[in-house]
Amino acid sequence: MTGADVLLLALGVVAVGAGVLVVSTKHLVRAGLYLVVCLGALAGDYLVLTAELVAWVQVLIYVGAVVVLLLFAVMLTRAPIGASDDLDRPGWPAALIGGGSGLGLAVLLVDAFRWSRVDLPAAGTAERLGEQIFRSWVLPFEVLSVLLLAALVGAIILSRPDIGRRPDRAATEQGGRR
Repeated sequence: MTGADVLLLALGVVAVGAGVLVVSTKHLVRAGLYLVVCLGALAGDYLVLTAELVAWVQVLIYVGAVVVLLLFAVMLTRAPIGASDDLDRPGWPAALIGGGSGLGLAVLLVDAFRWSRVDLPAAGTAERLGEQIFRSWVLPFEVLSVLLLAALVGAIILSRPDIGRRPDRAATEQGGRR
């Protein structure tokens, strides 16, 4: 086992641990911060695998944009900052489904590779990656940007109770008398 393998395993443990904390905490803001740790550990995994561009995209897009959007949505919708009993649900169904999925993926991985060494292809260039993204994946990126914009507009509308409300008749009448 090389040093890269140990580092990859350690970052994987950090990512899984932070992921468990994301779904098990009662504090919504802390869940967002644990998500930052989890996504940062995944970016570290990409760095160990010498996929620097993907690691920086992970940091910029997921950590920098999605988590900030999540925290803004929490602030704009006036969600409870402290511990919330609404988030306290029985954990055994999620643990059962998560454990079963993890076990199934582990069995699939072991069965597929049987602990053999896999030769990696030559490292790609940013030019080839950009070409693939902007030829094959433009539509999903645009759909995602519209979805995030709609979520932000929805959060703003939910946070402002005065938007969409009809004016009081009394206020209208007072305005007409002046």
